[in-house]
Amino acid sequence: MNPVDFLPILLIFGVMYFMVIRPQLREKGDHDKLLASLAKGDRVVTSSGIHGTVNSVDGDTLSLEIAEKTRITIEKSSIARREGDPAPGATPGKA
Repeated sequence: MNPVDFLPILLIFGVMYFMVIRPQLREKGDHDKLLASLAKGDRVVTSSGIHGTVNSVDGDTLSLEIAEKTRITIEKSSIARREGDPAPGATPGKA
């Protein structure tokens, strides 16, 4: 087999890396930074759509106040974004 025959396959893998894998790695890194920076008083949205205020952070869990005197304990990893930050994958300026 001629090495040139493998060129299209290598190009496809290269495109897949830059179009799929690399953006996912960047998004995961951004999410990890968000989780590390959570502090008391931050308004957040969970991956299930619950809005609340961080009451306390304890290791991998946090206490989230979702209504007056109503607190829930959730895993840090279930936080999707800070309130006010654009949703992941959203295009700024488009409704």
